[in-house]
Amino acid sequence: MPLLCLFSACGGPSGPTDIPEAQVADPTSADIGNHIIYFNAQSTDQLLPEIARKYNIMRDKNRAMLNISVIRKSDYFPVIAKINLKTVNLTGQLKKITLRKIEEPGIAIYYIGDTTVANHEVLIFDISVKPEGENKTFKVLFKRQFYSD
Repeated sequence: MPLLCLFSACGGPSGPTDIPEAQVADPTSADIGNHIIYFNAQSTDQLLPEIARKYNIMRDKNRAMLNISVIRKSDYFPVIAKINLKTVNLTGQLKKITLRKIEEPGIAIYYIGDTTVANHEVLIFDISVKPEGENKTFKVLFKRQFYSD
C-alpha cells in the first residue's frame, strides 16, 4: 500500500477517558472484528511533493491530515467503509475535516481529510467505522499533537 506507508501516528481503540498518545513514525491500527482499521495523522508538510500533488493535498506545516483505511483480515484486501468523524482540540473546538475516498483499484482504498492546526495544537480524532458487509459500527479514538516550529 504505497500511500499508507507515507503517513505516521499512533493510537488505538479506547474509551474517552483513556486516549493514547500518538507517536510519530509508529504504525497505527485497531483490530475491529473481521477487519483492521489503519489510521494516522500528520502535518501535510511531511508528505513528499509528488504525493501531495497526485492527491491534491496542500503541503503546509499548519495543516493536519488524517488518513484511514480498512482491510479485510481474511485476505488483506481493502474494503469500502462508512466512516463518521468528529475532531476537536483540547478546548473542545470542533475541527471540520471532510473525508474523501481515494481508490487505487485492487491495491488500496484511503479516506483522507485535512484541517488547519496551530503550533502545539492537540487534536482528538473520534472515528466510527462500519466496513461494507458488517452490521456493527466500530469506534477508534486517538489524539495527536502537531508542531509547526
